[in-house]
Amino acid sequence: MASIFTRIVNGEIPCHKIAETENYLAFLDVRPQTYGHTLCITKQEIDYIFDVEDELYAGLWLFAKLIAKAVKKVVPCKRVCIVVIGDEVRHTHVHLLPFNSMADMTFSSKAKVNLSPEEMRDMAAKIAAEVV
Repeated sequence: MASIFTRIVNGEIPCHKIAETENYLAFLDVRPQTYGHTLCITKQEIDYIFDVEDELYAGLWLFAKLIAKAVKKVVPCKRVCIVVIGDEVRHTHVHLLPFNSMADMTFSSKAKVNLSPEEMRDMAAKIAAEVV
């Protein structure tokens, strides 16, 4: 069965897309832990990040760096942190979390930030506009 991220890649489930390349997709997390919480995924469904082929793996980090710089321009924060967990969704992905304190690094299965669909759309558009 396809992961939820594969279904997003295939257009079966909508997302608040920030950027897309041939191999990667970035979009806002639907359960944001902080404002601007973004996911960067490989389009290819691979469960465990360390099973990703080297070139695709290296490209994911470069893509995440590009997106993190855009997030930082839009969301006021000290820095953008990267978190890899990979337990809930078995599809390689990294979390980009705008960070101001260690409290921002505690994960919950529920959203810690509540944004309307319009706010999510607007934030995604603002971040997307900063991707260069």
